[in-house]
Amino acid sequence: MEKVKQSSVAGSFYPADATELKNQIESFKENSKNTYTVPARAVIVPHAGFVYSGRLAYEGISQLDKNIENLFIIAPAHKVAFEGLALSDYEGWNTPLGDVEINQELNKELEEKFGARYNNIALENEHSIEVQLPLIQQVFENVKIVPVLVGMEKPETIENIIGAYYGDSKNGFIISSDLSHFLNEVQSRKIDIMTAQMIEACNTDNFAPQQACGMVGILGLVGFAKKNNYSLIRIDMANSSVETGDKSNVVGYGCWFMYEGEKNNFLKEHCSDRIKEICDLSIKSRLQQMHEKINYPQVLDEVGACFVTLEKEGKLRGCIGSIVGYRSLIEDLLTNAQKAAFADPRFKPVTNEELEKLDIDVSILSNPKLIKFEDESDLLNQMEPEKDGIIIRDGKHQAVFLPSVWEQLPDKKEFLNALKLKAGLRPEHFSNTFEAYRFETVNIK
Repeated sequence: MEKVKQSSVAGSFYPADATELKNQIESFKENSKNTYTVPARAVIVPHAGFVYSGRLAYEGISQLDKNIENLFIIAPAHKVAFEGLALSDYEGWNTPLGDVEINQELNKELEEKFGARYNNIALENEHSIEVQLPLIQQVFENVKIVPVLVGMEKPETIENIIGAYYGDSKNGFIISSDLSHFLNEVQSRKIDIMTAQMIEACNTDNFAPQQACGMVGILGLVGFAKKNNYSLIRIDMANSSVETGDKSNVVGYGCWFMYEGEKNNFLKEHCSDRIKEICDLSIKSRLQQMHEKINYPQVLDEVGACFVTLEKEGKLRGCIGSIVGYRSLIEDLLTNAQKAAFADPRFKPVTNEELEKLDIDVSILSNPKLIKFEDESDLLNQMEPEKDGIIIRDGKHQAVFLPSVWEQLPDKKEFLNALKLKAGLRPEHFSNTFEAYRFETVNIK
């Protein structure tokens, strides 16, 4: 490579000495909290100095599929104001670990199809792209980069770029962004949690620029994920006060990867054993007055709703749950496990002698959706046996059946009548204020 961009933040954002830099990245690997083994093709990672957010950025980049050959790095401009997207005409980008090749063929396509412009000045002293490069060099043996610096641009442009290139499995995407800036720790944590929930729900309608410096890139990825029914899975979150000790002037960081499917399916596939262990530990901790710290994957910090069902020798021994997610799934699991064991009014509290005989069944609920119907016959026609969980509501009366209830009540009319009785209504009851909602569950036995 004849024309190579030299590093501009080595020695400030990360070590300028190659050995020291490798050792620091190795420490990120050794201290990684990430246990996911799912190869991803898109991540959101922070871009602060390595001492502040290097571990989180490493965890995100190491989550990427190692078969990726081209990495789009979509990052916000901090130094130079401009409209649109800025590209580099350099053939490579240098760090203390060597040169990373820039894919100029893809750059030309971005210029022709999306109006991006070459602007070396904008990229000259920009850290939001360069800080990712040493991590990429340590994680990937041979990969080209496509640095895309975002100026005044619409999120839809980023969404369209991801959509245009995601179909080729050789392409991957890094969205470079920190979260809240220069608030006190309490304010920072509050805003960052709200930001995380918006990202994880793929609902960013009221996302504000103050929530993330890389807002445009984040919204572009969220838009793409939402359109394809993909999910953004949390890897970890942190803020600068951990390193600085300064709780008055904090910058927030977060890390997510995109999963090609619904979050609840991810939980079943990759977290089932841990979820059952958590429920078991919650019950034992109450019975045996244990105060053991429970480790869990960060995805359980995302908002969720679950039902925990206990069975003993094939018979129901307790069942308590939440219909709508209003707290973290980890809180819901811990609380509902204990309530199923000790607070279900239909049963006496579980005893120590019963522990080994209990089977735990966890149902994780999707968000309920209102069913629009003209009359009861129309409602019955729309209900899907074995698939739908159903919530009914009329005034102060409310009841829910999980999809598993279809096993005992396969007839739609009998199912609905039994649900009415559970809600304290007569089987023949129907009114203009009668509401019904459907949801689905992922079941972990």
